[in-house]
Amino acid sequence: MSLQAKLKRIGLDTYLFLLLGTVALATVLPASGLGAVVVSKVAYYAVALLFFLYGAKLNSAAVLAGLANWRLQLLVFGATYLAFPLLGLGLSSALSPWLDPNLVLGILFLAVLPSTVQSSIAFTALARGNVPAAVCAASVSNLVGVFLTPALAALLLHTGGAGGINADAVFSICLQILLPFALGQLLRRWVGKWIERNKRLTLVVDRGSILLIVYSAFSAGIVAGVWNQVEPSMLAMVVAADIVLLFAIMMFGRLAAKAAGMSYEDNAVMLFCGSTKSLASGLPIANILFAGQAISLIVLPLMLFHQIQLLVCAVIAQRHANRLELQVQVA
Repeated sequence: MSLQAKLKRIGLDTYLFLLLGTVALATVLPASGLGAVVVSKVAYYAVALLFFLYGAKLNSAAVLAGLANWRLQLLVFGATYLAFPLLGLGLSSALSPWLDPNLVLGILFLAVLPSTVQSSIAFTALARGNVPAAVCAASVSNLVGVFLTPALAALLLHTGGAGGINADAVFSICLQILLPFALGQLLRRWVGKWIERNKRLTLVVDRGSILLIVYSAFSAGIVAGVWNQVEPSMLAMVVAADIVLLFAIMMFGRLAAKAAGMSYEDNAVMLFCGSTKSLASGLPIANILFAGQAISLIVLPLMLFHQIQLLVCAVIAQRHANRLELQVQVA
């Protein structure tokens, strides 16, 4: 097995290094003035195109098939939008005396985001889990998240003493994310098969839009000098908080699945869909909800969590796959 394949198995793929490189580029050559405006506009339309492609790709039949397993879907939904926000609220409150307020806000924001789409489905498939149910759980999570994430953010920010989210921000999210997604679904009959045959297009738009948003956000942070506010001890606390959140929600998922008497296949869906958070949805939502604020600091907990979840889930999924393959060989 090549070194690249070995690294990818534990979540260290080319995309991770591109993210790190983008942050480094923004640190050395931040976009400012007209350049920052251009990058922001390009990122906006790239995200809209991305969600159009998501809509055109989504197989409605697979979602409906997954919805039949309503008990599993409710548990995943509860983990994503109830257990995780409560954990995030408690942890952010505990750390608020020692962390920059923007980082505390970032932990709260991370906690209310929808599940990943591609990653959670891919990990479920690798672990030989219930893929149709994973497709349904991830898709519903992201669709509902367009409305529920701003609502939960407003509720938790109010609880935590921060400002609320205005209606204009919610409308902007619908315009940039939900409308293109709906158009993609409407046009799926004509463009869906072509997009499926050209998967690299979705991959390029997906990765490219995130890299653009990261570059824009971190450039703004460098220009405004916000990184001078982040001490190494704060960064270490954010990493520790992300690890605690991931461990706690995985333990919740495991206990909930065991209590519900779920099969191994459904347990895998609960693990990978209920414990992951979407960078692809989170960054554009943050860009709108927190416009004019220190976005680079606010999204830092999410970016770190994204890498941690990929690493941990990749290892767990691969171990499950290896164990099942060994059982088949023994049998």
